[in-house]
Amino acid sequence: MTTTPEERSPEQRTPEVHTPEQRTAEPFLADHGAAPRTTEPRTAEPLPADQVAGPLVAEPPAADVRAPAPRRPFRAGSAAVAGLLTAGARPPRELPRWVRWTVLPLLVLVPLGYVIISAQQSRESGESKQQEAAARHLTFGYYPSSLQQRIYQVPIPYGAAHVGYLETNSWSTSVLYVQFTTTAGGLDTFLAKAGTSRAALRSGSSEIGSAQARAASWSFAGPGPWAGISMHKNGDKPDHAISVDLHDPDAPTVYVVSTVNFRYGFRDS
Repeated sequence: MTTTPEERSPEQRTPEVHTPEQRTAEPFLADHGAAPRTTEPRTAEPLPADQVAGPLVAEPPAADVRAPAPRRPFRAGSAAVAGLLTAGARPPRELPRWVRWTVLPLLVLVPLGYVIISAQQSRESGESKQQEAAARHLTFGYYPSSLQQRIYQVPIPYGAAHVGYLETNSWSTSVLYVQFTTTAGGLDTFLAKAGTSRAALRSGSSEIGSAQARAASWSFAGPGPWAGISMHKNGDKPDHAISVDLHDPDAPTVYVVSTVNFRYGFRDS
């Protein structure tokens, strides 16, 4: 029969063995009222039933959060192309060689051609403007522009010959000198558009002054007969001085001086 340590007699109990540390600490604990340390074995106390939820399961480790890997560029012959081919999609087709050698040069040469043509036209226009500005005499072989004819209200009839004109400008006035030869019907048409008629012409007189005649290098000393009219218009319309050489009634020569005064302004209609 086995007996527990409590049931044993004092003689049967095994004397306690104290280590040097325990011998040193016991007087200190006794002086401070603390219970001496025992060497009895300890047993684990069971947990209450409400704290036991079930079998202990180890928690899974925290998920490893990583940044997504960068996408790789599309390359021909890669697995992506194989996937597209498998799905039925076709890769982009390369242009034929003749298309590349035809279209690409055109894309370069056509804009370059436009630039060269525009530069040449701009240069020619600038040169013509400089020639007109530097001119001190009538320029023959060219009609005044449509804009000039509207501003100065000098409608040159269709089919007129020996047409010459000169334009001068200053701070206060702008003057257009025009000379042309037309038919009898063309003279009537011109006078009607200018706001007068053949019956209003004064016979035997030249309404163009000497200073204006010198500016255009005109001379009205011919045999004639001469006829003319001077029209001063109120408002912003130009003034006209007209002289007609009727030496040949079927081919009269008309001389016109149209003056725009900037103090009153002008309009192109």
